[in-house]
Amino acid sequence: MNDALAGRLWDAWRSGTALEATPSALAPGLDLDAAYAVQRAIAGRRTADGERGIGWKVGLTGAVEPRPPGGPIYGRLLSGMVAAELEPIDAGRMHEPEIEAEIAFVMGRRLDGPGVTIADVLAATRGVMPALEIIASRWRGEGATHDFVADNAASAHVVLGGRLVSVEDIDLRLTGMALWHGDGRLLATGAGARVLGHPAQAVAWLANALGAHGEPLEAGDVVLSGSLAAALPVRSGDTFAAELAGLGTVSARFA
Repeated sequence: MNDALAGRLWDAWRSGTALEATPSALAPGLDLDAAYAVQRAIAGRRTADGERGIGWKVGLTGAVEPRPPGGPIYGRLLSGMVAAELEPIDAGRMHEPEIEAEIAFVMGRRLDGPGVTIADVLAATRGVMPALEIIASRWRGEGATHDFVADNAASAHVVLGGRLVSVEDIDLRLTGMALWHGDGRLLATGAGARVLGHPAQAVAWLANALGAHGEPLEAGDVVLSGSLAAALPVRSGDTFAAELAGLGTVSARFA
């Protein structure tokens, strides 16, 4: 089941055509453990095609927008998901894409769960930077938590911006965010405390969740800690810029 479903989801991503049913409808009996196995299988297919793992994302942090119950969840970041600032991203090849502004952590040393705390995360972090994540499911319809997990937590692309800022120089709970459209409209605001009370708590949760399966957070890993405001729809021709206090700005453009 895992390999077959992973193949269908990966083919949907490469073709830009969403599946007509959720992963759990395509694979009856899919539970959370099986969904993570599907996620690993998709990552395996991508690395076999020449990509490399660069880190992780935390989703369903419950910060703002209504989501299926059961979060948080995590997904994997692959090198082919990274877009440079203002590099055109093809919105037409994604199903109902949305954009989220986040704080990205870059790990300075390895973290092994369980038992990882916020203090451990901050001590192990090389620096933080602003990020935009583009999410888009590879299937149609309303899904449950394990559907999103199987679909790599709906992660499609990530844009990293600004410079690395030491966590010693900033209180991430109070880091404010403003997300602007290219036409000058202010679309959303938020702050770090909207992510589990502290963005580093999301990274600690991730380290502990991975540790339960014998997987560490490695030095150099990029971790998207969760959206600071509700996800917003993306259309071809849109541009966005997020400004995070003390961290700088990051921009994305869609073709």
